Amino acid sequence: MSAEPFYEHTVTALVADATAALSLHNAQPWTFRYFRGTGVPRLYADLERTLPRTDSEKRALHPDRGTVLLNLGVADAAAGPAHEVRLLPDPADAEFLAEAHLHGTTSADKALAPLRSTIHRRHSSRHPFHDEGIPAVVQERLYDAARAEGAELLFPGARHARSRLERVRDAEDREVLDAGRRGETEQWTHTESSGTGGAPDGIPAEAFGPDRRGATVPVRDFAVGRPLPGRAWASFEKNPNIAPLGTARDGSADWPRAGQARERVRLRATADGLVASVTSRPLEWSGLCWAARDPLSAMAQMVLRLGYGPEGRPPASAVGGSARRRVKQDVSKSAPCIGRAWGGRAARGTPSRQPLPDEALRSGPDGEE
Repeated sequence: MSAEPFYEHTVTALVADATAALSLHNAQPWTFRYFRGTGVPRLYADLERTLPRTDSEKRALHPDRGTVLLNLGVADAAAGPAHEVRLLPDPADAEFLAEAHLHGTTSADKALAPLRSTIHRRHSSRHPFHDEGIPAVVQERLYDAARAEGAELLFPGARHARSRLERVRDAEDREVLDAGRRGETEQWTHTESSGTGGAPDGIPAEAFGPDRRGATVPVRDFAVGRPLPGRAWASFEKNPNIAPLGTARDGSADWPRAGQARERVRLRATADGLVASVTSRPLEWSGLCWAARDPLSAMAQMVLRLGYGPEGRPPASAVGGSARRRVKQDVSKSAPCIGRAWGGRAARGTPSRQPLPDEALRSGPDGEE
């Protein structure tokens, strides 16, 4: 039986939710294509938006696509039917990352649907958190969220947290000495506010958070020594809740799985009133990544900081997160697909009730962090 035709507003809404996702420096290195004949959205890498110095092996593409696919699954589950995702469907096409068969016949994950309301509320907070622990019952829900995606989350305790913070400082010192990485960070992080007509991607100034007091803090300072007039100072929590997220192995199939788990954990955390940021800098350096891993944990793919505190301030150009590229429509009869380069937060106008035409519909990708 052929797939039921999708309507333009349905696909746009699904992809707007899917692409409200984390990506390294909010570079948003993806594009969606929707093929009307099959009813299958496909996710492609946008290699022009990768970071060759920070992520020379393009490894970050894989957890980033996992994050996008998890959001797509949440949005689809909230709509009712289940979905099936195929990763790397065509070995001959390295940029073809995944395809999602929506409205499938598999059983829906009932725990996903309630998380849809958190997708556009979840964004990184680079502010100080309260110096308090996370209740065991909440930790257990976070553990379950990671396990549901085939990963493991740990809260290893104060001693391991301090060790990881030392590795964060080591990574920061290395970045200062690496002109290439430092320049790449400056390219994707903007000292102007997103409400002043700045770039529609990357990290705007209001998402940097306050400047830090103290030598070792659990967040990255994206100012990279650049002046930010009026930026406040703050002392960060002394005992942050640092949680490595890992997989049993470290193969190419594990990387998107880790991204899916990261997003599910963060959506679950948002639903439980927590805020979060990513503090995985040591894992970006080959000489520090093993030291940043807990000997009792699975293969750490990333490190989260979780707790209670102020949410990160949404910029003026996007409700709930870092700057976004909006969905735009540009009909081109030369393409065989509907929705090339879909993404972004769609403007919620009156949707068309007509099935998508045979022409191509284009829009810009989206992401966060």
